[in-house]
Amino acid sequence: MSGKLYIVSTPIGNLEDITLRALRILKEADLICAEDTRVTRRLLGHYGIENHLLSYHSHNEQGRIPQLLRLLGEGKNIALVSDAGTPGISDPAHKLVKTLLRENIDIEPVPGATACITALVASGLPTDRFVYEGFLPRKKGRQTKLQFLNQEPGTIIIYESTHRIQKTIEDIVKHMGNRYIVVSRELTKLYEEFIRGYAEDLLVELQTRKLKGEIVLLVAGTNFKPIES
Repeated sequence: MSGKLYIVSTPIGNLEDITLRALRILKEADLICAEDTRVTRRLLGHYGIENHLLSYHSHNEQGRIPQLLRLLGEGKNIALVSDAGTPGISDPAHKLVKTLLRENIDIEPVPGATACITALVASGLPTDRFVYEGFLPRKKGRQTKLQFLNQEPGTIIIYESTHRIQKTIEDIVKHMGNRYIVVSRELTKLYEEFIRGYAEDLLVELQTRKLKGEIVLLVAGTNFKPIES
């Protein structure tokens, strides 16, 4: 009988944001596959969990997948985690999942934190329809993508780094107009912050301050109606 892959969500910042079920599986699994074993080891140490760790990331997934297939075939249960949040969202878990489904190996999601939804529900932007874009193309296809998103009626969710956020907002103004946007950073951490306003106004603000930390950028869709004061 083959083992099972557990897709385990972990905290995006605050270490308390993890479920009891996730902690149990991280303790009971035969092996934990981690994007960065050093990051995951800190999480496990915080909860007094000792387990075997194996790295699994975009640079070694091609070689790791056959190894994990063999272990699962031997009946081992494997927990897959990313550095933060839900595996498969802007990380390489998708290829492993597709491979295991072809081999009829059980996959069980263990839900929890994810930065895109955390940012969305506190943004004040509509939540009834939204699109998750992850990281925008840096060069090739970037303009085309933004022009396509220009017609999106729902809230648009984008991941961005601190050193590219100003350029991305400039590109939004150029290709989508002066949209209402929300810049959320350091979610669930000590310096969590939401900066809300129209893109051109936020560009002026960013000239006098430098943002730090991980950023989720939310852009109002065409159906957006301004928040009443």
